[in-house]
Amino acid sequence: MARKFLVLGEVRDGSLRNVSFEAIGAAKLAADGGEIVGVLVGDSVQNFGNELIQYGADRVIAVENDQLKQYTSDGYAQSLLAVIEQEKPEGIFFGHTALGKDLAPKLAGKLESGLISDVTSIEEEGGNIVFTRPIYSGKAFEKKIVTAGVIFATIRPNNIEPLAKDESRSGDVSTLSVDIKDLRTIIKDVVRKASEGVDLSEAKVIIAGGRGVKSEDGFEPLKELAQVLGGAVGASRGACDADYCDYSLQIGQTGKVVTPDLYIACGISGAIQHLAGMSNSKVIVAINKDPEANIFNVADYGIVGDLFEVVPLLTEEFKKLKVNA
Repeated sequence: MARKFLVLGEVRDGSLRNVSFEAIGAAKLAADGGEIVGVLVGDSVQNFGNELIQYGADRVIAVENDQLKQYTSDGYAQSLLAVIEQEKPEGIFFGHTALGKDLAPKLAGKLESGLISDVTSIEEEGGNIVFTRPIYSGKAFEKKIVTAGVIFATIRPNNIEPLAKDESRSGDVSTLSVDIKDLRTIIKDVVRKASEGVDLSEAKVIIAGGRGVKSEDGFEPLKELAQVLGGAVGASRGACDADYCDYSLQIGQTGKVVTPDLYIACGISGAIQHLAGMSNSKVIVAINKDPEANIFNVADYGIVGDLFEVVPLLTEEFKKLKVNA
């Protein structure tokens, strides 16, 4: 049964986040041949419309307003409610990002609809769209359906493949004027503390350090390896608590949940709270001096040794492979 879905294209630092394209891929699975409408919200975002179309959207609606320059849940909610009222879709997909996790439940609550968060796969069974999401810190998975109302879903990055980019695709990119009223929040300034380079939540390769890095300087070999592999640097809560790095790098139950293609854990013991944030990575490599460390129980490959000896060796070998590739 063909269905219409909206997909929010999330713009960050002057570009669309990759999870927006994955959300389009997810919407295609759910739409069953129906229409996919990309939605852009901001003060100057219409020019990103063609990229959403190249990744599978059939057309795009841009809501532009000076009051939408910085994200506020009130401003974005008013914008999307106007688009939903105009388009009357069966559902709307977001990335499972800080923005998506804040905005989706607000909209679902206003419309008294169901929300399924942190979706890792989608399939159709008996005419129903079945969403799979992890529970109990990733130890189990549940399947859910929405029986009535507009479907709201947030898509976990790096789990649903985006469609291949097709630069020959074309579609209509239109604007919708929305009068933004009664904003309760005004953003005066944005101070960024996140690490430079690859976005941790969307990285395909992550090099993570724990208490075993011993100091802030101990992260330098990890940063070099991440740079060689085009990846991001993460950390356990223990490393963050010890002031070895900023909490923006924290991976785990109280940090970011990541699912990269390759996760290299360096000096991380494998506390259950940390495993909750990375155990669904496709390939896990653990480096630890303690052969009994719990991290080895979830690792695909384990290296028992000093990370300060092993990581530089890996870096040099990867450099050689890149030169010879």
